[in-house]
Amino acid sequence: MQNINDIYVEPLVGRYTSKRMQELFSNQTKFSLWRECWVALAQAQNEMGLKDSEDNLIVTESQVYDLSQFVDNINFDVAKQKENEIRHDVMAHVYAFGQQCPNAEPIIHLGATSCFVTCNSELLQIKKGVNYIREGLVSVISNLRNFAFEHKDLVTLGYTHYQPAQPTTVGKRHTLYIQDLLTDLEYLDFFENNVLDARGVKGTTGTQASYLKLFKNNYDKVQQLDDIVSKKLGFNSSFPVTGQTYPRKLDTKLAETLTGIAISAHKFAVDMRLMSNLKIQEEPFAQNQTGSSAMPYKRNPMRSERMTSLARFLLTKPLNFYQTAANQWFERTLDDSAIRRIDIPQSFLCCDSVLKLYENITSDMVVYKNSIARYLNAELPFMASEDIIMECVDRGESRQNIHELVKTHAVAAGKVVKNSGGDNDLLFRIADDESIPLELDELNEMISSPWKFAGCAPEQTEDFITRVVDPVLKKYAGLIGKSDSEINV
Repeated sequence: MQNINDIYVEPLVGRYTSKRMQELFSNQTKFSLWRECWVALAQAQNEMGLKDSEDNLIVTESQVYDLSQFVDNINFDVAKQKENEIRHDVMAHVYAFGQQCPNAEPIIHLGATSCFVTCNSELLQIKKGVNYIREGLVSVISNLRNFAFEHKDLVTLGYTHYQPAQPTTVGKRHTLYIQDLLTDLEYLDFFENNVLDARGVKGTTGTQASYLKLFKNNYDKVQQLDDIVSKKLGFNSSFPVTGQTYPRKLDTKLAETLTGIAISAHKFAVDMRLMSNLKIQEEPFAQNQTGSSAMPYKRNPMRSERMTSLARFLLTKPLNFYQTAANQWFERTLDDSAIRRIDIPQSFLCCDSVLKLYENITSDMVVYKNSIARYLNAELPFMASEDIIMECVDRGESRQNIHELVKTHAVAAGKVVKNSGGDNDLLFRIADDESIPLELDELNEMISSPWKFAGCAPEQTEDFITRVVDPVLKKYAGLIGKSDSEINV
C-alpha cells in the first residue's frame, strides 16, 4: 500500500476543513447520490405507470425495491474495473449497480443521459453544502452578537486610513462585521431559494426526446415526470429549460455567494491582526501555543493569518466559474468537467475552513481595556479640538481665529509626540495661550468622559442587535453551534 507521506494530500482536507464537508465531496457520497437519482427516476416511472407496447409495466415495484437496497452499498472495485475498460464513469456505475440488482438491471438509467445523475447529484451536494455554510455563518454571527453587546459601551479609538480618528466603541466596531455577515446570509438564502433548482429529467440535449418516446408523445406526462423526480430529490422545482447540463450560470452565483463570505472574513481577520499589533484585542491563544521559534515572547495572530490566507484563495475562484459558464458551446461542451471537479469542492471546503476559523476566533476573543485606554487618552486632546473651538465661540471668540490657534498648538504637540516620543501636551499649550479663554482644569474636564466622544455608538449597537440581529438569530436558532469550530493544527 502506498504511504500517504509519499503523495500530495490536499491541505484543505488534511489540515483545515470539517469532517462533514470532506464527506460531502467523497466518492461514497457522490456515487450514493447517483444511485439516489436512479432510484428516484425508477420510482417515478413506476408510480406513473410507464408501460410498454403490450401494456405491461416497464418498471416494477420489486425492481425499485432492489435498487433502493444498494444505494449506499457500492461495489467500487467492480465500477473501477469497468471504467478502466470502457472509459466512461457513469456507464461503469450503471454496470456495477446492475451487478448488485440483476432484476432491476434492465431499467437502470432508463431514458436518462449521464448528466441526469452528474448534474442532479452535484446540485444535491451544493444544496447540502449551502446548509453547512449557513450553520457556520449563523454561529459566527451569534458569537459576534454576544461580543458586541458585552462591549457596546467600551470606548476605543476609531481609525480611518489606519490613523487615529473619532472614538467609537468596541461593540460598535463589531457590528460592522456582523452586518457584512448578515448580507452574506441573505445572499446565501437567496441563492438557495431563487437560483438553486434541480436539473430534473431533460434528456441528452435538454429536449426530453427519450422521455417523450417512453410516454408515447404525451408531453404532460413528460413534464409530470420531471416534476416528480425533482421533488423526490428534495427540490421544489427544476430548471424550466436546460441544455445537456444544468446552466453553468448557477455555478457563478454559487462562487459569488461563497466568495462574499470570504470577503467579510478577510476584512475581520486583517482587522484582528492590526488590533493584535496594537495590543488592544487578540484572538484566543492556546495554553501551550508557540508564537515563534526564535522569539518566545511573541503571540502571533496565527488563526487570523490563516483565515486571511484561505479567504484569499477563495477570492480567486469566481474567475474560473465565469470562464467555464461563458465557454459552454451550444447545448454543452466537456471542458467544464475537470475544472468543476476541482473548483466546486474546493470552494465549499475553503469557505468551510474560513468559517471554522472565524467561529473559533470569535468564541473567545480577548480585550485589553487598559491598553485601549492608553491609546485613547493619548489622542483625546486632539479629539477635543472641536469642543474647544465651540466653547470659545460660545464665549464670544472668533471661530476662525481660535481654529488657527488650536491648529498651531496641535501641530506642535504632534511634533513632540512623533519627534521626541513625549506625551501629548496640547491641553497645556492651549491653557498657556492667553488668547484662548480656557483654563487647564476646564480643558481636562472636557476629556474626562471619553464616552462623550463616541457619539451614539452604544445606542446604535444595542438598537442594531435588538432590531436587526436578534430576529435573524431567532429564525435560525436551531443552527447555532451545529458547525465544527475546533482547530487542530
